[in-house]
Amino acid sequence: MKEFDEDRAAAVERAIAAGVAHICLPCIDASSIGPIDAMCRDYPGVCHPMIGLHPTDVGEDYREQLALMHSRLMSSDCYIAVGEVGLDFYWDDSRKQQQVEVFETQIEWAKERNLPLVIHSRSAFDELYRVMSAHSNDGLTGIFHCFSGTADEARALLEFPGFMLGIGGAVTYKKNTLPQVLLDVVPLERIVLETDAPYLSPVPYRGRRNESAYVAEVARFIAQLYGVQFEEVANITTANAKKVFASIG
Repeated sequence: MKEFDEDRAAAVERAIAAGVAHICLPCIDASSIGPIDAMCRDYPGVCHPMIGLHPTDVGEDYREQLALMHSRLMSSDCYIAVGEVGLDFYWDDSRKQQQVEVFETQIEWAKERNLPLVIHSRSAFDELYRVMSAHSNDGLTGIFHCFSGTADEARALLEFPGFMLGIGGAVTYKKNTLPQVLLDVVPLERIVLETDAPYLSPVPYRGRRNESAYVAEVARFIAQLYGVQFEEVANITTANAKKVFASIG
């Protein structure tokens, strides 16, 4: 993304110095494919590509974008996941039907290629749960990215055994109910840590551009929340991530 044009290489180096071994790059639309490919060429074994059409980028040409992405997916073994995909009715709910169609199509890709899904959901929980429930016996795996829902929503998503909840910087914000939801409902064995860079920087970087190195701050907060050592959180959530992204291993 353009937010990293000035220091992309330095940001990767800072992440590695902070203990990040793998950076998983979510796709937004067809224009993301080239820049993601370039990063993966520049940082082999560190950066890993996903492919997918983000729900907020479902425009008039969505079928053409899907066709291009599907062709790339079927002709390459480099992709670690189908993502970032899902439903977002927060900014614009005029394309609900198209978003559901796109999501369903990309679920079929995940099944076709035996890849995990990285799922975005905003103001769309009921519809997301309905769509996912129709595939509950299909052996899907993945991550419910940037989870920030209620305890009941967490319980519902944990019904999908192949999925983890993605927890990022928002968990560190004051007046946030998410920490209590995690303590009440979500075991560490169902969590992966995220940054969502350049967005949602954790405390103490809130208000600044987020970057991959800051995932360590999320780990520190989670360790304090669960009352365990930082190393335990790092080990468990890394194992969880590798379970989902099996091709990284």
